[in-house]
Parts: sequence; structure tokens; C-alpha cells
Amino acid sequence: MSVDLASQLKRLREERNMSLEDLSLKVRIGAAKLQAYETGEEVPSTQTLLKLSNALEVPASNLQDGLSSL
Repeated sequence: MSVDLASQLKRLREERNMSLEDLSLKVRIGAAKLQAYETGEEVPSTQTLLKLSNALEVPASNLQDGLSSL
């Protein structure tokens, strides 16, 4: 069973000991917007997924797998 995108984003961020603020600075997206992604309130665009995957140092396909399970 694949993990949903919201849980996956939060897990990856926490595994890297990053705060929402740290990640928001890396991807140039507000911390509130990132929190909305992590809670599943909003779904990031493909471009944002690429930024997140680069910042979290994971292949974009890992995050897209989570997106396809929504």
C-alpha cells in the first residue's frame, strides 16, 4: 500500500530534521502552504513537487507515487 503524499512529505521532512520553515526557505514556498500540503488540505503542482523532491533529496517519482494514491 502506497503512502499518501501528505504523510510522505511530512515523514521525509522530519527524517531530515527539517522544520517547515527550513523547507520553505529551500523551496521558496510559505510554511503555511507547506503545512497545507502535509495535512492534505492542498495538492502541490508538478513544479512544486519537483522543488520539494530536490529539497528533500528524493526522486520526484517517489512523491508522484504518493500523489497517485490520492
